[in-house]
Amino acid sequence: MEISATGRLVVHITAADVGKRVSVRRLAEPGVMNEKFTDTVGVLTSWDSGVLLITRRDGESVRIPESSLVAGKVVPPSPARRRGPAASYEELAPVASRAWRPVESERLGGWELRAAAGFTRRANSVLPLGDPGMPLDEALTVVRRWYGDRGLPAYVQTATGAEGTQELLCAELERREWTREVTAELWIGALAPLADRAEGSKVVLAREADEAWLARYQRKGVSEVALKVLGSGPSVWFATVAAEAGGAPAAIGRCVVDGRWAGFAAVEVDPALRRRGLASTVMAALARRALDEGASAAWLQVETDNAAARAMYARMGFAAHHAYHHYRAPGSTGNER
Repeated sequence: MEISATGRLVVHITAADVGKRVSVRRLAEPGVMNEKFTDTVGVLTSWDSGVLLITRRDGESVRIPESSLVAGKVVPPSPARRRGPAASYEELAPVASRAWRPVESERLGGWELRAAAGFTRRANSVLPLGDPGMPLDEALTVVRRWYGDRGLPAYVQTATGAEGTQELLCAELERREWTREVTAELWIGALAPLADRAEGSKVVLAREADEAWLARYQRKGVSEVALKVLGSGPSVWFATVAAEAGGAPAAIGRCVVDGRWAGFAAVEVDPALRRRGLASTVMAALARRALDEGASAAWLQVETDNAAARAMYARMGFAAHHAYHHYRAPGSTGNER
């Protein structure tokens, strides 16, 4: 925190800084043991009636009374990355979207409305990359009508925690009582070290998900729509490690190669065979194929409460780039899977 020439902490932010990334120090709330101050870093999403609303990297919003501030300043949009490939949200969001395409989509200005009969929120939500071309309330009315016509709940997918993400939109949705149902993170890492982790001779690669691969896939009863989503993307590969005694495969994985990026998903291992390196083996084989196609960087998505997966991916050299969230419209009803 900045200290003045007289030795006092200084508040260098105002309501004019809404939309910028800030770091503030405030007096701790009563009852907090051994702490005089509390620090918060995030995007200043509003400053109304003497209360600041700051959205942190993980998407959580913190309300701070102006009267409790002791210091504050604008900070760089995002911290410098210490490892892995450099990437912006503007680059990664379309790449991730192309790796999991809906069966139906429609443009609303810079927003894309996506539907796939309810198979996953990612394929059945709005991706708001830009201005919808109309006031927000009108755009949300169009969104609710579009999904309602398809018997689906209305979702908007947003992101926080990196330069160019949508903290302000998150705050506006929450102000309109949209409910955040799911938070996950997109992680990135270098591809070549991943390809070197294991030999992968047991892995069979294919362009389509066959019955054996689907037998291990966690989403049971996969429909024709789901198969279209799974098979979508610029260059899609499915990996399988057969079980020694027959039955469902020991491990599976999916990878989509798109320019310099390789996106990994559906990496699943027989619960009885976990901690034997099968996930690494699958990802290494897919990574080598992606390298052959010219990719150099990797990305994947992991839910914030999946501690085991997060630890494994961290060991592989991945690190969080940004968080993403799905907001559901108030009173929105419909079918989803």
